[in-house]
Amino acid sequence: MAKRVIAHLDCDAFYVSVELLRRPELVGLPVIVSGSGPRAVVTTASYEARKFGVGSAMATAEARRRCPQAVLIPPDFPAYREASRAVWELVRAELPVVQQLGLDEAYADLSSLERPLPALRELLARVKAETGIQISAGIAPNRLVAKIASDLGKPAGFVAIGREDCARRLADRSPRIVPGIGPKTAARLAEMGYPTLGSLQEAPVEELQERFGTNYGRDLHRRAHLHDETPVSASTGPAKSRSNETTFDTDIADHAELEAVLRKLAAGLCEGLVKKDVRGRTVRIKVRLDDWTTVTRARTIEQPTNEVEVVTAIAVELLRAYAPPRPVRLLGVGMAAFGERDAPPVRQLALPV
Repeated sequence: MAKRVIAHLDCDAFYVSVELLRRPELVGLPVIVSGSGPRAVVTTASYEARKFGVGSAMATAEARRRCPQAVLIPPDFPAYREASRAVWELVRAELPVVQQLGLDEAYADLSSLERPLPALRELLARVKAETGIQISAGIAPNRLVAKIASDLGKPAGFVAIGREDCARRLADRSPRIVPGIGPKTAARLAEMGYPTLGSLQEAPVEELQERFGTNYGRDLHRRAHLHDETPVSASTGPAKSRSNETTFDTDIADHAELEAVLRKLAAGLCEGLVKKDVRGRTVRIKVRLDDWTTVTRARTIEQPTNEVEVVTAIAVELLRAYAPPRPVRLLGVGMAAFGERDAPPVRQLALPV
């Protein structure tokens, strides 16, 4: 069996990097890309800001408390999408199999390359020279280790490591360093006597299955040993869904006001669908209440559409049928099932999140 060589490619502080290309006078300063509302959160922080404990998804108010001298820049997603397109077009032109996960990261299967590491180094240097974006790379026998490795060397990292070496290197770290092991699971593992990845590797799979269930217990055991056979699949197909949502600065309880917001969101969604010339059959709404309860409602129709009148009418009907019982924190509308015509329509789906 041929040896697998998998790379995880992650653009360093991507949104900030794009902003600094446009504002070079800010290079070397703590920079935060974030909205400015009372509920805004940090999307990306420069490494200078991270030294003060600022991180992605942190409340912007907390970030400014920790680093009051930081320069706050509102996000410009069209610019980020354009920069992302330029980066990954270069990568796809040189690597045989690339699976893009978002604007700023992707997996690549380098197994078929004769000299994968030199080829990847040369490519990343070219991406940096032509776009100004620095990519950190982790190279390993599987996706799980590659993902961990790309974080180990940031920024401008290039870390190639085997599964067993990586397991030993991380033995004294929290299991949270492994993708798929979150803070709640790590806390429960610590309660069981497994506070580190090394100790978790000694845990009997039967004990993990008894505590976490058969499937997740087995998965935890495999993740502890950094096993992963997930293939890298070229991401060439169309998006499976599109959505438009907003988080309110102040919770909204008035249903008429919510409907007005939903109409605007549906109009924005359909405008994007028309520009992409795509149509879908499943309209869904997403509602997050003030207590963080999140539900979705969806309806599937006979023929694909991107007509704003049709999408809006269905979205409003779904919202009225749900009738949020508490003030709403977040509201969104989405479309899925693009181009599908043969599946039977489903009248309504209740999909709690």
